[in-house]
Amino acid sequence: MHQALYRKYRPAVFDDVYGQEHITSILRYEAMHSSVSHAYLFSGSRGTGKTTCAKILAKSVNCLNPKDGNPCNECENCRAIDSGNTTDVIEMDAATNTGVDYIRDLRENVMYTPAMLKKRVYIIDEAHMLSDSAFNALLKTIEEPPEHVLYIFATTEQHKIPATIISRCQRFEFRRISLKSLVERLMYIAKNENIDLTEEGATLIAKTAQGGMRDAISLMELCAGSHKTITAQLVNEILGTSSYDKMCRVAKNIAEKNYGKLFEAINEIVTSSKDILVFFADLTAFYRDMMVQKSNVAQSYLELLPSESKLLSETASLFNMATLIYHATLLDEAYANMLRNPSGKRLCAEITLMKMCDPKLSDSNEAILSRLAGLEDKITLLSKGAIVQAPAPVIEVSQETEEQINQEAMTVSESESPKASGDTGLTEIECWDDIIAKVMENDAPAGSFLRGSSCYYSSKHQVYYLVASNPFAVQLLNSDKNLKSIYNAMLLCDIEIGSPSQIKVTAKKVKDIVSDLDEF
Repeated sequence: MHQALYRKYRPAVFDDVYGQEHITSILRYEAMHSSVSHAYLFSGSRGTGKTTCAKILAKSVNCLNPKDGNPCNECENCRAIDSGNTTDVIEMDAATNTGVDYIRDLRENVMYTPAMLKKRVYIIDEAHMLSDSAFNALLKTIEEPPEHVLYIFATTEQHKIPATIISRCQRFEFRRISLKSLVERLMYIAKNENIDLTEEGATLIAKTAQGGMRDAISLMELCAGSHKTITAQLVNEILGTSSYDKMCRVAKNIAEKNYGKLFEAINEIVTSSKDILVFFADLTAFYRDMMVQKSNVAQSYLELLPSESKLLSETASLFNMATLIYHATLLDEAYANMLRNPSGKRLCAEITLMKMCDPKLSDSNEAILSRLAGLEDKITLLSKGAIVQAPAPVIEVSQETEEQINQEAMTVSESESPKASGDTGLTEIECWDDIIAKVMENDAPAGSFLRGSSCYYSSKHQVYYLVASNPFAVQLLNSDKNLKSIYNAMLLCDIEIGSPSQIKVTAKKVKDIVSDLDEF
Protein backbone atom coordinates (compact mmCIF):
# COMPACT_ATOMS: atom_id res chain seq x y z
CA MET A 1 0.00 0.00 0.00
CA HIS A 2 1.38 3.39 -1.04
CA GLN A 3 2.19 5.83 1.74
CA ALA A 4 2.46 9.56 1.09
CA LEU A 5 6.07 10.74 1.16
CA TYR A 6 5.44 13.35 3.85
CA ARG A 7 4.18 10.56 6.13
CA LYS A 8 6.92 8.14 5.13
CA TYR A 9 9.63 10.68 5.92
CA ARG A 10 8.03 12.18 9.03
CA PRO A 11 10.81 12.58 11.67
CA ALA A 12 10.82 9.88 14.37
CA VAL A 13 13.27 11.62 16.74
CA PHE A 14 14.05 15.24 17.61
CA ASP A 15 17.35 15.11 15.70
CA ASP A 16 15.50 14.54 12.41
CA VAL A 17 13.32 17.67 12.70
CA TYR A 18 14.55 20.27 10.21
CA GLY A 19 14.81 23.98 10.97
CA GLN A 20 13.49 23.91 14.56
CA GLU A 21 16.68 23.30 16.56
CA HIS A 22 15.79 26.12 18.97
CA ILE A 23 12.77 24.04 20.07
CA THR A 24 13.92 20.42 19.71
CA SER A 25 17.06 21.03 21.80
CA ILE A 26 14.93 22.23 24.75
CA LEU A 27 12.37 19.44 24.45
CA ARG A 28 15.11 16.82 24.23
CA TYR A 29 16.83 18.26 27.33
CA GLU A 30 13.57 18.30 29.32
CA ALA A 31 12.75 14.71 28.32
CA MET A 32 16.29 13.57 29.17
CA HIS A 33 16.16 15.15 32.66
CA SER A 34 12.52 14.27 33.41
CA SER A 35 11.60 17.95 33.69
CA VAL A 36 8.75 17.93 31.18
CA SER A 37 6.07 20.56 31.76
CA HIS A 38 2.41 19.67 32.25
CA ALA A 39 1.19 21.73 29.23
CA TYR A 40 2.78 22.96 25.99
CA LEU A 41 1.58 25.33 23.29
CA PHE A 42 3.11 24.84 19.83
CA SER A 43 2.32 27.66 17.40
CA GLY A 44 3.47 28.37 13.85
CA SER A 45 2.50 28.11 10.19
CA ARG A 46 1.37 24.83 8.67
CA GLY A 47 3.84 22.06 7.92
CA THR A 48 6.60 23.31 10.21
CA GLY A 49 6.63 20.31 12.60
CA LYS A 50 4.19 21.13 15.41
CA THR A 51 2.26 17.84 15.44
CA THR A 52 5.43 15.87 14.64
CA CYS A 53 7.24 17.28 17.68
CA ALA A 54 4.15 16.65 19.82
CA LYS A 55 4.19 12.94 18.86
CA ILE A 56 7.94 12.65 19.42
CA LEU A 57 7.54 14.27 22.85
CA ALA A 58 4.70 11.85 23.67
CA LYS A 59 7.00 8.93 22.82
CA SER A 60 9.96 10.43 24.70
CA VAL A 61 8.12 10.74 28.02
CA ASN A 62 6.77 7.18 27.69
CA CYS A 63 9.80 5.42 26.15
CA LEU A 64 11.26 2.53 28.10
CA ASN A 65 14.78 3.04 26.68
CA PRO A 66 15.20 6.73 25.82
CA LYS A 67 18.46 7.81 24.15
CA ASP A 68 19.63 11.34 25.02
CA GLY A 69 16.06 12.59 25.22
CA ASN A 70 15.00 10.88 21.98
CA PRO A 71 12.62 7.91 21.90
CA CYS A 72 14.16 4.58 20.92
CA ASN A 73 11.25 3.76 18.56
CA GLU A 74 11.85 0.07 19.30
CA CYS A 75 10.32 -0.57 22.72
CA GLU A 76 6.77 -1.74 23.29
CA ASN A 77 5.53 1.75 24.24
CA CYS A 78 7.04 3.47 21.20
CA ARG A 79 5.61 0.88 18.81
CA ALA A 80 2.18 1.13 20.44
CA ILE A 81 2.15 4.93 20.01
CA ASP A 82 3.36 4.72 16.38
CA SER A 83 0.69 2.16 15.48
CA GLY A 84 -2.08 3.91 17.44
CA ASN A 85 -2.74 0.83 19.57
CA THR A 86 -2.85 2.69 22.88
CA THR A 87 -5.60 4.71 24.46
CA ASP A 88 -3.13 6.74 26.53
CA VAL A 89 -2.08 9.05 23.68
CA ILE A 90 -5.17 10.85 22.41
CA GLU A 91 -4.80 13.03 19.29
CA MET A 92 -7.83 15.27 19.03
CA ASP A 93 -8.83 17.61 16.20
CA ALA A 94 -10.33 20.71 17.79
CA ALA A 95 -11.77 21.79 14.42
CA THR A 96 -14.34 18.96 14.60
CA ASN A 97 -14.66 18.79 18.40
CA THR A 98 -15.25 22.39 19.37
CA GLY A 99 -18.05 21.92 21.90
CA VAL A 100 -17.84 22.13 25.66
CA ASP A 101 -19.38 18.65 26.07
CA TYR A 102 -16.34 16.97 24.52
CA ILE A 103 -14.02 18.91 26.82
CA ARG A 104 -16.09 17.95 29.84
CA ASP A 105 -15.70 14.26 28.94
CA LEU A 106 -11.95 14.83 28.53
CA ARG A 107 -11.77 16.52 31.94
CA GLU A 108 -13.50 13.57 33.60
CA ASN A 109 -11.21 11.00 31.91
CA VAL A 110 -7.96 12.67 32.99
CA MET A 111 -8.60 11.52 36.56
CA TYR A 112 -7.98 7.90 35.55
CA THR A 113 -4.41 6.59 35.48
CA PRO A 114 -2.92 5.45 32.14
CA ALA A 115 -3.84 1.92 31.09
CA MET A 116 -0.46 1.08 29.54
CA LEU A 117 1.99 4.01 29.42
CA LYS A 118 3.67 6.22 32.00
CA LYS A 119 1.73 9.34 31.05
CA ARG A 120 -1.56 10.06 29.33
CA VAL A 121 -0.87 12.62 26.56
CA TYR A 122 -3.56 14.79 24.98
CA ILE A 123 -2.50 16.33 21.65
CA ILE A 124 -5.09 18.95 20.71
CA ASP A 125 -4.54 20.07 17.09
CA GLU A 126 -5.90 23.37 15.73
CA ALA A 127 -6.61 24.38 19.33
CA HIS A 128 -7.75 27.87 18.35
CA MET A 129 -10.96 26.31 16.98
CA LEU A 130 -12.23 25.46 20.47
CA SER A 131 -15.14 27.55 21.70
CA ASP A 132 -14.80 30.00 24.60
CA SER A 133 -16.86 27.73 26.84
CA ALA A 134 -14.60 24.78 25.96
CA PHE A 135 -11.50 26.79 26.87
CA ASN A 136 -13.12 27.81 30.16
CA ALA A 137 -13.85 24.16 30.93
CA LEU A 138 -10.14 23.36 30.41
CA LEU A 139 -8.76 26.08 32.64
CA LYS A 140 -8.81 24.27 35.98
CA THR A 141 -7.46 20.94 34.75
CA ILE A 142 -4.65 22.67 32.79
CA GLU A 143 -3.61 24.72 35.82
CA GLU A 144 -3.55 21.75 38.23
CA PRO A 145 -3.53 18.52 36.20
CA PRO A 146 -2.78 15.08 37.65
CA GLU A 147 0.90 14.09 37.47
CA HIS A 148 0.20 11.45 34.84
CA VAL A 149 -1.34 13.91 32.31
CA LEU A 150 0.41 15.96 29.63
CA TYR A 151 -1.37 18.49 27.38
CA ILE A 152 0.09 19.60 24.04
CA PHE A 153 -1.82 22.27 22.10
CA ALA A 154 -0.93 22.95 18.45
CA THR A 155 -2.24 25.98 16.55
CA THR A 156 -1.58 28.07 13.47
CA GLU A 157 -3.30 31.11 15.01
CA GLN A 158 -1.97 31.72 18.49
CA HIS A 159 -3.71 35.11 18.74
CA LYS A 160 -7.05 33.27 18.96
CA ILE A 161 -6.00 31.33 22.05
CA PRO A 162 -7.24 32.99 25.28
CA ALA A 163 -4.52 34.58 27.40
CA THR A 164 -5.67 32.50 30.37
CA ILE A 165 -4.72 29.31 28.47
CA ILE A 166 -1.43 30.71 27.10
CA SER A 167 -0.26 31.75 30.57
CA ARG A 168 -0.67 28.16 31.81
CA CYS A 169 1.43 26.60 29.02
CA GLN A 170 5.08 26.49 28.04
CA ARG A 171 5.08 28.19 24.64
CA PHE A 172 7.16 27.36 21.56
CA GLU A 173 6.91 29.25 18.27
CA PHE A 174 7.83 27.19 15.21
CA ARG A 175 9.61 29.17 12.50
CA ARG A 176 9.17 28.82 8.78
CA ILE A 177 11.85 26.42 7.57
CA SER A 178 14.65 28.08 5.59
CA LEU A 179 14.92 27.63 1.84
CA LYS A 180 18.29 25.93 2.22
CA SER A 181 16.93 23.34 4.69
CA LEU A 182 13.94 22.60 2.48
CA VAL A 183 16.12 22.08 -0.60
CA GLU A 184 18.48 19.77 1.32
CA ARG A 185 15.58 17.65 2.57
CA LEU A 186 13.95 17.46 -0.87
CA MET A 187 17.20 16.39 -2.52
CA TYR A 188 17.70 13.73 0.19
CA ILE A 189 14.19 12.28 -0.27
CA ALA A 190 14.48 12.43 -4.08
CA LYS A 191 17.73 10.45 -3.94
CA ASN A 192 16.18 7.76 -1.70
CA GLU A 193 13.05 7.50 -3.87
CA ASN A 194 14.95 7.56 -7.21
CA ILE A 195 13.24 10.80 -8.23
CA ASP A 196 15.13 12.84 -10.85
CA LEU A 197 15.09 16.28 -9.20
CA THR A 198 17.25 19.24 -10.27
CA GLU A 199 18.46 21.82 -7.78
CA GLU A 200 16.53 24.58 -9.63
CA GLY A 201 13.37 22.49 -9.44
CA ALA A 202 13.89 21.83 -5.72
CA THR A 203 14.50 25.54 -5.10
CA LEU A 204 11.29 26.54 -6.89
CA ILE A 205 9.28 23.90 -4.97
CA ALA A 206 10.79 25.15 -1.70
CA LYS A 207 9.86 28.74 -2.54
CA THR A 208 6.29 27.73 -3.36
CA ALA A 209 6.00 25.84 -0.05
CA GLN A 210 6.72 29.10 1.84
CA GLY A 211 8.59 27.49 4.71
CA GLY A 212 6.41 24.39 5.14
CA MET A 213 8.19 21.03 4.96
CA ARG A 214 5.00 19.02 4.50
CA ASP A 215 3.87 21.23 1.61
CA ALA A 216 7.30 21.00 -0.02
CA ILE A 217 7.38 17.20 0.09
CA SER A 218 3.78 16.96 -1.15
CA LEU A 219 4.51 19.30 -4.08
CA MET A 220 7.60 17.30 -5.02
CA GLU A 221 5.56 14.08 -4.98
CA LEU A 222 2.96 15.76 -7.20
CA CYS A 223 5.63 16.79 -9.72
CA ALA A 224 7.20 13.31 -9.56
CA GLY A 225 3.93 11.88 -10.87
CA SER A 226 4.88 13.12 -14.35
CA HIS A 227 7.79 10.59 -14.39
CA LYS A 228 10.03 13.28 -15.91
CA THR A 229 13.05 15.17 -14.67
CA ILE A 230 11.71 17.75 -12.22
CA THR A 231 13.06 21.04 -13.58
CA ALA A 232 11.97 24.59 -12.79
CA GLN A 233 9.99 24.66 -16.05
CA LEU A 234 8.13 21.45 -15.16
CA VAL A 235 7.32 22.79 -11.68
CA ASN A 236 5.88 25.98 -13.21
CA GLU A 237 3.74 23.94 -15.63
CA ILE A 238 2.36 21.56 -13.00
CA LEU A 239 1.81 24.08 -10.21
CA GLY A 240 0.49 26.82 -12.53
CA THR A 241 3.06 29.35 -11.33
CA SER A 242 4.92 31.86 -13.49
CA SER A 243 8.66 31.74 -14.09
CA TYR A 244 11.00 34.52 -12.99
CA ASP A 245 11.73 35.25 -16.65
CA LYS A 246 8.05 35.86 -17.32
CA MET A 247 7.71 38.18 -14.33
CA CYS A 248 10.67 40.17 -15.63
CA ARG A 249 9.07 40.47 -19.07
CA VAL A 250 5.76 41.62 -17.60
CA ALA A 251 7.50 44.24 -15.44
CA LYS A 252 9.48 45.50 -18.45
CA ASN A 253 6.27 45.72 -20.50
CA ILE A 254 4.76 47.82 -17.70
CA ALA A 255 7.80 50.13 -17.72
CA GLU A 256 7.56 50.45 -21.52
CA LYS A 257 3.75 50.93 -21.39
CA ASN A 258 3.37 48.06 -23.85
CA TYR A 259 -0.37 47.45 -23.45
CA GLY A 260 -0.47 44.88 -26.25
CA LYS A 261 2.02 42.54 -24.57
CA LEU A 262 0.28 42.91 -21.20
CA PHE A 263 -3.13 42.03 -22.63
CA GLU A 264 -1.52 39.06 -24.39
CA ALA A 265 -0.13 37.84 -21.05
CA ILE A 266 -3.57 38.01 -19.41
CA ASN A 267 -5.19 36.28 -22.39
CA GLU A 268 -2.60 33.50 -22.24
CA ILE A 269 -3.41 32.88 -18.57
CA VAL A 270 -7.18 32.89 -19.17
CA THR A 271 -6.97 30.45 -22.09
CA SER A 272 -4.61 28.09 -20.22
CA SER A 273 -5.07 26.15 -17.00
CA LYS A 274 -3.43 28.86 -14.91
CA ASP A 275 -5.23 31.17 -12.51
CA ILE A 276 -5.01 34.97 -12.66
CA LEU A 277 -4.91 35.01 -8.84
CA VAL A 278 -1.75 32.88 -8.87
CA PHE A 279 -0.25 35.13 -11.55
CA PHE A 280 -0.94 38.26 -9.47
CA ALA A 281 0.49 36.60 -6.35
CA ASP A 282 3.68 35.81 -8.29
CA LEU A 283 3.82 39.35 -9.70
CA THR A 284 3.35 40.82 -6.22
CA ALA A 285 6.19 38.65 -4.91
CA PHE A 286 8.39 39.84 -7.79
CA TYR A 287 7.66 43.48 -6.96
CA ARG A 288 8.56 42.76 -3.36
CA ASP A 289 11.90 41.38 -4.58
CA MET A 290 12.47 44.54 -6.65
CA MET A 291 11.78 46.75 -3.62
CA VAL A 292 14.27 44.74 -1.56
CA GLN A 293 16.78 45.03 -4.41
CA LYS A 294 16.29 48.81 -4.47
CA SER A 295 16.91 48.93 -0.72
CA ASN A 296 20.52 47.74 -1.25
CA VAL A 297 20.28 44.91 1.27
CA ALA A 298 22.36 41.74 1.08
CA GLN A 299 21.49 39.55 -1.91
CA SER A 300 21.34 36.49 0.36
CA TYR A 301 18.22 37.99 1.92
CA LEU A 302 16.32 37.33 -1.32
CA GLU A 303 17.51 33.70 -1.68
CA LEU A 304 17.76 33.88 -5.48
CA LEU A 305 19.71 31.92 -8.05
CA PRO A 306 22.53 33.88 -9.74
CA SER A 307 20.56 34.07 -13.01
CA GLU A 308 17.48 35.34 -11.16
CA SER A 309 19.52 37.93 -9.29
CA LYS A 310 20.84 39.37 -12.56
CA LEU A 311 17.34 39.55 -14.08
CA LEU A 312 16.00 41.21 -10.94
CA SER A 313 18.73 43.84 -10.91
CA GLU A 314 18.14 44.73 -14.57
CA THR A 315 14.39 45.02 -14.13
CA ALA A 316 14.49 46.96 -10.84
CA SER A 317 16.63 49.63 -12.50
CA LEU A 318 13.62 50.56 -14.67
CA PHE A 319 11.61 51.83 -11.67
CA ASN A 320 12.06 54.21 -8.76
CA MET A 321 11.01 53.22 -5.25
CA ALA A 322 7.85 55.36 -5.25
CA THR A 323 6.63 53.67 -8.44
CA LEU A 324 7.37 50.21 -7.03
CA ILE A 325 5.33 51.00 -3.91
CA TYR A 326 2.48 52.37 -6.05
CA HIS A 327 2.47 49.25 -8.24
CA ALA A 328 2.64 46.91 -5.23
CA THR A 329 -0.34 48.72 -3.68
CA LEU A 330 -2.36 48.29 -6.88
CA LEU A 331 -1.49 44.58 -7.05
CA ASP A 332 -2.50 44.04 -3.42
CA GLU A 333 -5.83 45.83 -3.90
CA ALA A 334 -6.52 43.92 -7.12
CA TYR A 335 -5.81 40.57 -5.44
CA ALA A 336 -8.29 41.37 -2.66
CA ASN A 337 -10.92 42.50 -5.21
CA MET A 338 -10.50 39.32 -7.26
CA LEU A 339 -10.99 37.20 -4.15
CA ARG A 340 -14.29 39.01 -3.48
CA ASN A 341 -15.45 38.87 -7.10
CA PRO A 342 -13.97 35.84 -8.92
CA SER A 343 -16.15 36.37 -12.01
CA GLY A 344 -14.51 39.75 -12.70
CA LYS A 345 -10.89 38.65 -12.33
CA ARG A 346 -9.90 39.29 -15.95
CA LEU A 347 -11.31 42.82 -16.08
CA CYS A 348 -9.79 43.67 -12.71
CA ALA A 349 -6.38 42.38 -13.83
CA GLU A 350 -6.44 44.36 -17.09
CA ILE A 351 -7.51 47.61 -15.40
CA THR A 352 -4.81 47.17 -12.77
CA LEU A 353 -2.06 46.67 -15.35
CA MET A 354 -3.24 49.77 -17.24
CA LYS A 355 -3.08 51.83 -14.04
CA MET A 356 0.41 50.51 -13.41
CA CYS A 357 1.48 51.73 -16.86
CA ASP A 358 0.05 55.22 -16.40
CA PRO A 359 -0.16 56.80 -12.89
CA LYS A 360 -2.38 59.56 -14.31
CA LEU A 361 -5.22 57.02 -14.40
CA SER A 362 -5.32 56.97 -10.59
CA ASP A 363 -5.78 59.80 -8.09
CA SER A 364 -4.40 57.91 -5.09
CA ASN A 365 -1.59 59.29 -2.97
CA GLU A 366 0.73 56.52 -4.18
CA ALA A 367 0.03 57.42 -7.83
CA ILE A 368 0.78 61.12 -7.17
CA LEU A 369 4.02 60.23 -5.40
CA SER A 370 4.98 57.98 -8.32
CA ARG A 371 4.42 60.82 -10.79
CA LEU A 372 6.42 63.24 -8.63
CA ALA A 373 9.27 60.73 -8.35
CA GLY A 374 9.25 60.36 -12.14
CA LEU A 375 9.54 64.13 -12.56
CA GLU A 376 12.39 64.26 -10.06
CA ASP A 377 14.23 61.55 -11.99
CA LYS A 378 13.84 63.48 -15.24
CA ILE A 379 15.09 66.72 -13.65
CA THR A 380 18.09 64.85 -12.22
CA LEU A 381 18.92 63.37 -15.61
CA LEU A 382 18.43 66.76 -17.26
CA SER A 383 20.73 68.43 -14.74
CA LYS A 384 23.41 65.83 -15.53
CA GLY A 385 22.94 66.28 -19.26
CA ALA A 386 21.86 62.67 -19.59
CA ILE A 387 18.68 63.32 -21.58
CA VAL A 388 19.39 63.22 -25.28
CA GLN A 389 16.79 64.60 -27.63
CA ALA A 390 15.52 62.24 -30.28
CA PRO A 391 16.96 62.86 -33.78
CA ALA A 392 14.77 64.76 -36.18
CA PRO A 393 12.90 62.64 -38.73
CA VAL A 394 14.50 62.35 -42.15
CA ILE A 395 12.40 64.00 -44.86
CA GLU A 396 13.18 63.48 -48.52
CA VAL A 397 13.00 66.69 -50.62
CA SER A 398 13.77 67.54 -54.22
CA GLN A 399 16.91 69.44 -55.25
CA GLU A 400 14.88 72.60 -56.05
CA THR A 401 13.22 72.53 -52.62
CA GLU A 402 16.58 71.98 -50.92
CA GLU A 403 18.06 75.03 -52.70
CA GLN A 404 15.04 77.12 -51.68
CA ILE A 405 15.40 76.02 -48.03
CA ASN A 406 19.11 76.83 -48.04
CA GLN A 407 18.43 80.29 -49.51
CA GLU A 408 15.78 80.98 -46.84
CA ALA A 409 18.16 79.79 -44.12
CA MET A 410 20.85 82.17 -45.35
CA THR A 411 18.35 85.04 -45.38
CA VAL A 412 17.21 84.26 -41.83
CA SER A 413 20.81 83.89 -40.67
CA GLU A 414 21.70 87.29 -42.07
CA SER A 415 18.66 88.91 -40.42
CA GLU A 416 19.54 87.24 -37.10
CA SER A 417 23.18 88.36 -37.17
CA PRO A 418 24.01 91.45 -35.13
CA LYS A 419 26.46 92.52 -37.82
CA ALA A 420 23.61 92.85 -40.33
CA SER A 421 21.59 95.10 -38.04
CA GLY A 422 23.90 98.07 -38.17
CA ASP A 423 26.46 99.35 -35.69
CA THR A 424 24.71 98.51 -32.44
CA GLY A 425 27.76 97.52 -30.39
CA LEU A 426 26.44 93.95 -29.92
CA THR A 427 29.29 91.45 -30.34
CA GLU A 428 29.15 87.65 -30.06
CA ILE A 429 31.49 86.05 -27.52
CA GLU A 430 33.62 83.67 -29.60
CA CYS A 431 35.00 81.63 -26.69
CA TRP A 432 31.54 80.83 -25.33
CA ASP A 433 32.00 77.07 -25.79
CA ASP A 434 35.14 77.24 -23.64
CA ILE A 435 33.18 79.12 -20.97
CA ILE A 436 30.47 76.43 -20.98
CA ALA A 437 33.17 73.76 -20.56
CA LYS A 438 34.57 75.62 -17.55
CA VAL A 439 31.11 75.84 -15.99
CA MET A 440 30.57 72.10 -16.57
CA GLU A 441 33.80 71.32 -14.70
CA ASN A 442 32.71 73.14 -11.54
CA ASP A 443 28.90 73.07 -11.76
CA ALA A 444 27.52 70.33 -14.01
CA PRO A 445 23.80 71.20 -13.52
CA ALA A 446 24.37 74.84 -14.54
CA GLY A 447 26.55 73.79 -17.46
CA SER A 448 23.89 71.42 -18.78
CA PHE A 449 21.38 74.30 -19.05
CA LEU A 450 23.94 76.33 -21.04
CA ARG A 451 23.95 73.81 -23.87
CA GLY A 452 22.68 75.34 -27.08
CA SER A 453 23.03 78.87 -25.69
CA SER A 454 25.06 81.82 -26.99
CA CYS A 455 26.35 85.08 -25.50
CA TYR A 456 26.62 88.65 -26.83
CA TYR A 457 28.30 91.74 -25.37
CA SER A 458 26.81 95.22 -25.57
CA SER A 459 29.68 97.73 -25.40
CA LYS A 460 27.14 100.55 -25.11
CA HIS A 461 25.59 99.19 -21.90
CA GLN A 462 28.47 96.92 -20.78
CA VAL A 463 26.02 94.01 -20.47
CA TYR A 464 26.48 90.38 -21.49
CA TYR A 465 23.29 88.94 -23.01
CA LEU A 466 23.13 85.18 -22.44
CA VAL A 467 20.62 83.76 -24.94
CA ALA A 468 19.33 80.46 -23.47
CA SER A 469 17.70 77.70 -25.48
CA ASN A 470 14.30 77.82 -23.72
CA PRO A 471 12.36 79.72 -21.01
CA PHE A 472 12.85 76.87 -18.52
CA ALA A 473 16.64 77.24 -18.81
CA VAL A 474 16.29 81.03 -18.38
CA GLN A 475 14.46 80.52 -15.09
CA LEU A 476 17.10 78.15 -13.72
CA LEU A 477 20.14 80.09 -14.96
CA ASN A 478 18.88 83.34 -13.41
CA SER A 479 19.63 82.11 -9.89
CA ASP A 480 22.47 83.82 -8.00
CA LYS A 481 24.37 80.53 -7.72
CA ASN A 482 24.33 79.79 -11.45
CA LEU A 483 25.15 83.39 -12.43
CA LYS A 484 28.16 83.26 -10.09
CA SER A 485 29.33 80.03 -11.75
CA ILE A 486 29.08 81.63 -15.21
CA TYR A 487 30.83 84.79 -13.99
CA ASN A 488 33.77 82.78 -12.59
CA ALA A 489 34.10 80.80 -15.82
CA MET A 490 34.16 84.02 -17.87
CA LEU A 491 36.99 85.37 -15.70
CA LEU A 492 38.96 82.17 -16.26
CA CYS A 493 38.57 82.67 -20.02
CA ASP A 494 39.96 86.25 -19.78
CA ILE A 495 36.60 87.98 -20.30
CA GLU A 496 36.59 91.48 -18.79
CA ILE A 497 33.51 91.48 -16.55
CA GLY A 498 33.05 93.33 -13.30
CA SER A 499 30.27 91.39 -11.53
CA PRO A 500 27.60 88.69 -12.12
CA SER A 501 24.98 91.46 -12.35
CA GLN A 502 26.33 92.32 -15.82
CA ILE A 503 24.98 88.99 -17.12
CA LYS A 504 21.39 89.18 -18.42
CA VAL A 505 19.78 85.82 -19.21
CA THR A 506 17.08 85.85 -21.87
CA ALA A 507 15.39 83.60 -24.38
CA LYS A 508 14.87 86.42 -26.91
CA LYS A 509 16.22 86.15 -30.42
CA VAL A 510 19.24 88.28 -31.35
CA LYS A 511 17.16 90.59 -33.57
CA ASP A 512 14.82 91.30 -30.64
CA ILE A 513 17.76 92.14 -28.39
CA VAL A 514 19.05 94.51 -31.10
CA SER A 515 15.61 96.15 -31.31
CA ASP A 516 15.59 96.65 -27.55
CA LEU A 517 19.00 98.31 -27.70
CA ASP A 518 17.88 100.61 -30.54
CA GLU A 519 15.13 101.99 -28.30
CA PHE A 520 17.69 103.35 -25.79
